Amino acid sequence: MTLSNFKTYTLSMRGNQIEISHPWIMGILNVTPDSFFAGSRASTDADIETRVTQLIAEGADIIDIGACSTRPGAEIVPEHEEIARLRQAVAIVRRLLPDTYISIDTCSALVAQVAIEEMGADIINDVSGGTIDLAMPATVARLGVPAVVMHMRGVPATMQQFTQYDNVVKDVVEELRQHLDTWRQAGATQLISDPGFGFSKTITQNYELMAHLDAFHALDVPLLVGISRKSMIYKSLGCSPDEALNGTTVLNTVALLAGAHILRVHDVKAAVEARKLVSLLNSKPTQQS
Repeated sequence: MTLSNFKTYTLSMRGNQIEISHPWIMGILNVTPDSFFAGSRASTDADIETRVTQLIAEGADIIDIGACSTRPGAEIVPEHEEIARLRQAVAIVRRLLPDTYISIDTCSALVAQVAIEEMGADIINDVSGGTIDLAMPATVARLGVPAVVMHMRGVPATMQQFTQYDNVVKDVVEELRQHLDTWRQAGATQLISDPGFGFSKTITQNYELMAHLDAFHALDVPLLVGISRKSMIYKSLGCSPDEALNGTTVLNTVALLAGAHILRVHDVKAAVEARKLVSLLNSKPTQQS
């Protein structure tokens, strides 16, 4: 796929240089009892095996494992509990699919360290952008792994109190730029940006960000978009998260057209199909006989 606003980046994982030469699909595995979308939750070994097998069979490039819910109003779970949940899930993924790249969705530097050093995970996905645990940037720098730096204000329990912006697009880009600078000053070099749809934003602000998604390319790092089944979709459509797949696919398509490098999704098959169809818009024409 060659979109006019899609820039190729390279990440180093397990000693390999991996090009993001086309959009990646990141499949969500939640080992929490309270994530907002029930379809992504798995707690027993059998449930985790079923979910992981499905994600890879449908074409996921990465599996993003979360053991602490970050839905609006969620409380942070103790680190020892988060680690225990992750050990169970990562062990199953490694046993079933040893070559699969694993991302860990956490705001804790200790959890990140254990997940990379002891469990063999590959990427850290910090929804706080390093603002909840200030040790996170230096920890990731020492670990030498890629990290997703997301925009959020406050913590999940309070984030919706902080939705005041002068200009939401410019402000979020600038705040993300500042976060990325903090990570770089700590020595982290493999960074991915995430505008943080649904985090410290109103529904209207989420759509303003989506309409100007190309502004985030100015950060000169890969762009991750995570809008799967979120309230900006199901509240706007007057439905439930269970009924929000069609709306998710529409916005994932918008994100692809805007040059997103990674889509974080609950429904891998639909995202892979959207990627394939968008790629056809840029395919070279064939000669007609």
